[in-house]
Amino acid sequence: MAEMKTAAYLCAGCGIGDKLDMKALAKVAQREGKMALVREHPFLCSDEGVATIRADFANEAVTHVLVAACSRRMKAEAFHFPEAAVGRANLREGVLWLCAEGAEHDEVRQEMAEDHMRMGCAELKKLKIPAGNPNAAGSRRLLVVGGGISGLTAALESADAGYDVLLVEREAALGGWAAKMWKRTPSREPYGEPVDTGVEAMAKRASTHPRISVMLGATVAETGGAPGRFKVQIRRGAETIEETVGAIVQASGFTTYDLAKLPEFGGGKLPHVVDQAGFEALARQAAGAPLKRADGRPVKNVVFVQCAGQRDTTGKHLPYCSGHCCGTSIKQAMVVKAADPEASAMVLYTDLRTPGMGEDFYRSAQSKGITFTKGSASAVEGTGDGARVRFRDLILDEDAAADADLVVLATGQVANAGINLDEWTATVTEAEKGSEAAQQKKVELQKISVLNLTYRQGPDLPQLKHGFADSHFICFPYETRRTGIYAAGPTRRPMDMAQAVEDAAGAAMKAIQAIENAALGRAAHPRSGDLSYPIVRLEGCTQCKRCTVECPFGAIDEDERRFPQFNESRCRRCGTCMGACPVRVISFENYSVDSVGAQIKAVDMPDEDSGKPRILLLACENDAYPALDMAALQRRTISAFVRVIPVRCLGSVNTIWITDALNGGWDGVMMLGCKKGDDYQCHFVKGSEMAHYRLSKVDDTLKQLGLETERVVSHEVAITDIERLPKLINDYVAQITAIGMSPMKGFA
Repeated sequence: MAEMKTAAYLCAGCGIGDKLDMKALAKVAQREGKMALVREHPFLCSDEGVATIRADFANEAVTHVLVAACSRRMKAEAFHFPEAAVGRANLREGVLWLCAEGAEHDEVRQEMAEDHMRMGCAELKKLKIPAGNPNAAGSRRLLVVGGGISGLTAALESADAGYDVLLVEREAALGGWAAKMWKRTPSREPYGEPVDTGVEAMAKRASTHPRISVMLGATVAETGGAPGRFKVQIRRGAETIEETVGAIVQASGFTTYDLAKLPEFGGGKLPHVVDQAGFEALARQAAGAPLKRADGRPVKNVVFVQCAGQRDTTGKHLPYCSGHCCGTSIKQAMVVKAADPEASAMVLYTDLRTPGMGEDFYRSAQSKGITFTKGSASAVEGTGDGARVRFRDLILDEDAAADADLVVLATGQVANAGINLDEWTATVTEAEKGSEAAQQKKVELQKISVLNLTYRQGPDLPQLKHGFADSHFICFPYETRRTGIYAAGPTRRPMDMAQAVEDAAGAAMKAIQAIENAALGRAAHPRSGDLSYPIVRLEGCTQCKRCTVECPFGAIDEDERRFPQFNESRCRRCGTCMGACPVRVISFENYSVDSVGAQIKAVDMPDEDSGKPRILLLACENDAYPALDMAALQRRTISAFVRVIPVRCLGSVNTIWITDALNGGWDGVMMLGCKKGDDYQCHFVKGSEMAHYRLSKVDDTLKQLGLETERVVSHEVAITDIERLPKLINDYVAQITAIGMSPMKGFA
């Protein structure tokens, strides 16, 4: 390995040289930062500037580069030097644009810039050039689990992109729910009529595609491994075969909400009350002719009851809207009228939702004579050969009733997402204690598993609060907490066919990206392209298991000696394990406890009488740091007493950083991370939650040091908080100023 040689490159462009003393910054880099080579340039991201850096690789044997210019989020391509370790000192957005204008601020602005140089130099010397994952694997085959509209789309899109696909479907034929439908809602203008599903053509194309292998009547018996090298056992009848795949798309679809749970609406009690799937069966049987009920009687009056067992606030039924049901009922009412213009169809709704179609489909239905009544159904009763729907008319504000030959309940979608991992963990724990009931329940749970993962966290993807497969639907859909496995279609959220097709195409693209990253030994999203991987110094490990338990992605197991065993291909490089480790033996080549700790210790700390507090800001690089950059672009200023260190995730924050900062005389520490909870926005899912939990224990440290608990705070920040964030920071600086300077400065 070549000997480390550091170099700092200072850019004077974008007004940096006009407002900052570049010569003083160069001296800081050379004398305090101990940079072997320091160069100034008027326009560093220009071809000439970049060429200057590259020339020093060849002529000066430079191995470590500090770019003192703009934010690390800017000019990433220009300053991409894979042959070197690269650090960034943010002088433009982080100092020039965030610090207030005016001669009275020149001194503190320069101090801020010089600290950024010190921090950048300190970090750089702790970085190593990432070597890439030593366990890189290159299977370019995808596994798609589920042969409905979502699975077929994912398989066809992947195959057309040049990737081999194994498509596993548990039923005897492809098509899923779409194959059971007579017509579908239109997916494009003019949104005037129901249209053919097109699923038969898709199934035929998938079955004959040279890159797609279809296994019908098959299930996934076991899934192990990691991106690029998943080992999957497929069971079909008495036969079990093992296949190697690079990534997985779970498109296991949904089931309809159980009609029997709606006895008040005649579900499971009255023969002429069906759900939307039941209506489709009647429509397929009629094949365009007038509909007949199961008893053979012609259907002349149909009432469609929306939100049956959905959007329920009592906790008894589904609390969510399934999205497709209004459009489906409109379509089915059109089928009734198309087959028999003399038949009547009424849609009873509280809110009518047709996403993506504007009101075109609804208006078309009105023109065909379909009645839309705004009302809330209270009961469905049998009346001789038919049924009567009792409801509250919300327009007339009075009770009303409608008689029908057939009542269709819009019951909604329930995801086929597999096992609820919380229930699984509790069951396994009881089974291990010897409970026979728990052992039997474990067997029953295993029957509904979709992927049968061999992960220590459980056999399926984590689920969101309503039982849908976990996905980060706010920031990047399809991503789950199992790297290389992507959820698509109604298994991850309720949706109609048009949305499912788009969803599956997106999941296929993410799976392809995972395959390519795994082949190159790189991290998957959101640090796609990162060649670093976790390194653990086992001789210092206490086997506390915090890293294995807190890893959000199931990337850490235990070896036969009970030491942590990292699966680098599953790892997202968030650093949550690094933040969890009490003995600090986990690190990455380009991010470590030392690389951040060195920055904290590098600043020039004013004495207690200076009136210049120092506030440490540990900002998540995914939301808080970009929000600061955007605030800077709008020239929204923050206090020049703040020093910002971007972190991969608040989950990576090790409490030693906070302890070191307080012992070193910092007056306050503010942590800025993403939203946590059920509607989390944390790119690494659990990072903010973990940091919040760890921070709850910092109060004891503060009290032991004789410091106020207000000196360490944490806030949730969204990337859009461009106005809120500067105010949040400035208010905190004012609060620290009112409390007073840290008494620890004298001991630093």
